[in-house]
Amino acid sequence: MLKFYKKVATLLLGLLLFSALLSYWCIQNTFSSRTLLPAAQSELPWHLSAETDHSQGGLSEVTFHDDRYSLDYSLSLSDVAQYPYAGVALNFTDDGGQPTMLDLTGYHKLSFNVKCVPANVLAFAAHTFEPGITQKDDPLSYRSPATYFSCDEQWSAVELDLTRLETPQWWLDKFELKLSMIDYQLNRVPRLVFGSTHQSPMLDSARVQINALELRGRDWRYLYLLAGVLGLAWLMAIIWLFRAHTRALTDALKLKLQKDRPLVAYQQLSVEPRRDRDKEAILRYLATEYANSELNLDGIASATGVGRSKINSILKAELGYTFTGYLNKVRLTEAARLLSAGPEPSIAEIAYSVGYKNVSYFNKLFKDEYGCTPKAFRNVYKDGAGDS
Repeated sequence: MLKFYKKVATLLLGLLLFSALLSYWCIQNTFSSRTLLPAAQSELPWHLSAETDHSQGGLSEVTFHDDRYSLDYSLSLSDVAQYPYAGVALNFTDDGGQPTMLDLTGYHKLSFNVKCVPANVLAFAAHTFEPGITQKDDPLSYRSPATYFSCDEQWSAVELDLTRLETPQWWLDKFELKLSMIDYQLNRVPRLVFGSTHQSPMLDSARVQINALELRGRDWRYLYLLAGVLGLAWLMAIIWLFRAHTRALTDALKLKLQKDRPLVAYQQLSVEPRRDRDKEAILRYLATEYANSELNLDGIASATGVGRSKINSILKAELGYTFTGYLNKVRLTEAARLLSAGPEPSIAEIAYSVGYKNVSYFNKLFKDEYGCTPKAFRNVYKDGAGDS
């Protein structure tokens, strides 16, 4: 069994290591993130552009101070246009610098730090491609679901939910869509926009600073994969352990029988010539009469003519057992042989045949000797024969 336990330890150690590595990989991929700022660390190429009300005849302006380490810009809103507006857009590009649309469905949060002087209320919008409506050269034809956030002269952390943006009513009215058609898809996003609102300061220069801009996502498929793979791996390991344990237990029991039979060679005991005829008489008598349920120390003393104390001394010196211990050893070894031979006879019949009147007592002695009940012993042998 020692070899089996070493295999179990190796298997468990390997499974634990495999589980830890797979869990780490799956969790890392489940909760992913993509840096947008600082720009040098961005995994999604983009370029910055100003968004103003000039197309409506307005005079609002945007002045850039930094677009590498942070979005640092100033807004100057004019009341000339009906709806004054100024903002900045992160336009996604491909590796060649050409405009492209990204699939952001794997991301559910946008996080960043922001500071505004003076205090401001700003809007964030993700422009999305709307099939049947959007024209690539018309920025207003892109659906622009948005949300709002506040900022002041102290740095603050903001986290926006990309899955709960609201489509503006003017866009639905412009394309004669029902107000209930608010669903949007983030699978084709050309730009992200930070802009002013009607609560932004008018006629004054308002400075906005944004850094640590990051997209965060989660993909539960990796956790499902983790559960499936680990469940299958551990199930297979348990099945293997059960079968390997059965084989190892069978081999151990067979080895025990092989070791015990020469020691207790009942019925066929071959005793080497000894000077002490008492030893030979005791061993031969036990080898032939062990099945007698009435056999006791007085009986063997009477039959061999050897004193009770001498019988125990001889057995202890020669075999390391007392009379009762050696008799049980002989009987249980024969019972184990009969159990390993097949499903017949019954356990009660075997107990009686090897000299036990009480089946419960026989079961207790057998379990003490072999570590399992007679029924389990027979099943182990049956399963072991099936595996081989």
